[in-house]
Amino acid sequence: MAEKTMKVKVISPERVFYEGEVTFMEFNTIEGIIGIYPMHIPTTVVIAPGILRLVNQEGEKIAALHSGFAEILGDSVTILAESVEWPEEIDYNRAQEAKIRAERKLKEGKDSGKAELALKRAVLRIQLTKK
Repeated sequence: MAEKTMKVKVISPERVFYEGEVTFMEFNTIEGIIGIYPMHIPTTVVIAPGILRLVNQEGEKIAALHSGFAEILGDSVTILAESVEWPEEIDYNRAQEAKIRAERKLKEGKDSGKAELALKRAVLRIQLTKK
């Protein structure tokens, strides 16, 4: 018997990042990590920077999901992402430079909210390029 699947659509301002069927998915929310199987209770969540895991019959795909919103219905999930990228799209050196800049701004006490978010994004990008 085939595993149940749900439709997933991940949209960023630049493109439809992913559209397909999955058996499971996982990502960070502002309240913690959420794992979603088909027939999940309907809800909406605010996304926090972290790894997006998409699992289907072919295997697992991961991506850097930086923030946004998700609408979860029983048979589908739609993510409206501020930014999302596959590991091969990430420039490791650029991520390292962004991390250094964010750490410097945090030390100086400048734009601490923006700097903290920039640091989280840079660390996530670095983490994904090492997998």
